[in-house]
Amino acid sequence: MSNTARANILARLKETPPQPSHTSYSSPDKGRLGGVSYDWDTAERVRRFTERMVAVRAEVHHATAETWLDVVSQVCAAKGLNNLLVSPETVLGKQIHAQADRFPTLKTYDQPIESWKQEMFYGIDAAFTGTYGGIAETGTLIVMPSVDEPRLMSLVPPVHIALLEVNKLYTTFAEAVQAQGWVQMGMPTNALLISGPSKSADIEQTLAYGVHGPKELVVVLV
Repeated sequence: MSNTARANILARLKETPPQPSHTSYSSPDKGRLGGVSYDWDTAERVRRFTERMVAVRAEVHHATAETWLDVVSQVCAAKGLNNLLVSPETVLGKQIHAQADRFPTLKTYDQPIESWKQEMFYGIDAAFTGTYGGIAETGTLIVMPSVDEPRLMSLVPPVHIALLEVNKLYTTFAEAVQAQGWVQMGMPTNALLISGPSKSADIEQTLAYGVHGPKELVVVLV
């Protein structure tokens, strides 16, 4: 590019008025980062989330703080699970381990993956994890892997059972980012956004489930 052409381009850029960083909308559709927000109450968020999850072949079971253990136990029985991978260190995992007789054989992720890769990939029927929240607009779970619940727990076993508390169900992703302080504290380095079971399509667009992860996703909405 010649110096003259470069100078002309820079001159045009300087003459262009600055553009707003995001679009504003009239009420009730204003306030969302980068776009439109929705005035959904809790019941509507639950309805939308459930509808979108079911649409991609995920299961959603509704429970309360008093009945979620019953629901998880019933899911395990209905699916004929022989074992369940669950952390004994999390608040939810401790409750499951305290009532171990109600569940399939409980497995724990308490050693480096290299030591039990064969069992992890071929011998675990299902895993249970908590979540950091959900997004009603897209039917998505927010999962934050940790030392207690490593990333592979939600990516490898054929069945992933995840518990989501309704008070952490946000309308949009932008709302979740703001509410959980991702901007102020910095974006998380290991967040998973899960929308349904693993799926992939070949060149003929034949959809297959479980190719790169769980064949089944079960959400217990508390």
